[in-house]
Amino acid sequence: MPAVAWVTLVAASLIIAMTALGLLRVILHLRWVHRTLDSVIGGVESIASRTSTVPARLTSVNATLKPVRDWTETV
Repeated sequence: MPAVAWVTLVAASLIIAMTALGLLRVILHLRWVHRTLDSVIGGVESIASRTSTVPARLTSVNATLKPVRDWTETV
């Protein structure tokens, strides 16, 4: 084989190896981002559950406060 063919094979091998290394780094970064986003989603769900609205079983409070609401509408 001529020397030019060997140089071409070596150059192609280096390009393929560098591309594979770059893709491996992208995969590792995306896995890290996925784990971070899972943590963020867990935190957001925790905050959402702690700050949810008052349950519907407290309708008696609204009934008790109806006179106050009626009075504030007249003001």
